[in-house]
Amino acid sequence: MIKAIKFVSVPTRNQDAALEFYTKKLGFKVITDAPFDGTQRWIELGIPRADTRLVLFTAEGQEKMLGGFMNISFMADDVEATAKEMKARGVEFVQEPTKADWGTVAIFKDGDGNRFVLSTG
Repeated sequence: MIKAIKFVSVPTRNQDAALEFYTKKLGFKVITDAPFDGTQRWIELGIPRADTRLVLFTAEGQEKMLGGFMNISFMADDVEATAKEMKARGVEFVQEPTKADWGTVAIFKDGDGNRFVLSTG
């Protein structure tokens, strides 16, 4: 049976710029950075204290996904504090932290304009 999600892929126009964003601004760690097909590298990142990995890679034919809403939600214990720290590192938020009955949610974007949810568990 399925036991976990190994990785999710985030499309990117410029892998070097994306790598800098995710490592410097979000604090992810490089697991793999290797040539893939002559035009892209396979860049796999680890999220501190999590098993799920993020891959900075645009599969052929998926370029239209760039700059859209990603069906990926990142979790933080304290969304407001995490958003504040991310903003200090230059991350742009398109929705400020908002409290709801079920928790707190915010939306940020990466350098390619991909938008992600940041929410409490």
